[in-house]
Amino acid sequence: MRCVIARFPFDLTKSGVLESMKGVKPEPVTGESVIIGRRTYPVKQVGQVVTRQDRRDFSAGEVVRAMTSLGFTCRGLPHADAPAHGLTPVQRASAMLGTPVTV
Repeated sequence: MRCVIARFPFDLTKSGVLESMKGVKPEPVTGESVIIGRRTYPVKQVGQVVTRQDRRDFSAGEVVRAMTSLGFTCRGLPHADAPAHGLTPVQRASAMLGTPVTV
């Protein structure tokens, strides 16, 4: 399948991506990720290995679009915990330390 990443066309196949990523150790995931085989890789690492371009040359969205169209499962950014509403700063800090404070 023809995919455009960083304004360059690439003919990518699912088997070609699997072969390219074989033996590549996944880096820690801090943002968007792609599941290839049984491993989860950061999107930028996959883009770098598959296109042989510098990570600054393409966006994560371009790689996610290409990997999704090839049938790989992509995950978005990790969700941050929702802030606790209705707590004073002292109560919130106390709760983070594990000691509830009654006011």
